[in-house]
Amino acid sequence: MELLTLSEIRKEIERRASIIGASGNLLPTYGESEDFARPHIEVDSRGYHRVVVERGVERNRVTTPDLQELLSHVFRAITSTLAGSARRVKGEDSRRQLFRHQIELLAKLDPQWAARRAEEHRVILIENPFIDGA
Repeated sequence: MELLTLSEIRKEIERRASIIGASGNLLPTYGESEDFARPHIEVDSRGYHRVVVERGVERNRVTTPDLQELLSHVFRAITSTLAGSARRVKGEDSRRQLFRHQIELLAKLDPQWAARRAEEHRVILIENPFIDGA
């Protein structure tokens, strides 16, 4: 299995990030953690890793031999953050706006990522329906 280097992964992430206007601290670091829950990417003989370290403690690690799966995890988080800036409408379930915006962003990058995330959103909304507290 021929894995990309961190430099090659960075180029691919930055290329895709530019499509959706993501930059700076929204993007992961490479090779080592900056901490403060900013994800970083590692590569070793087991594959690609997306790692989140907060206050010196590893909080999350996704390991995969598949570059597309790694990129999917990276951009799922980035698009969620970008979508969180959507304007909210009083009385409307704000998750629907966030979810819609995230799917639009993911679709620009990979239609399969968007379809998979849309299905996850559908299940979330069924299992946790909106109740207007007003």
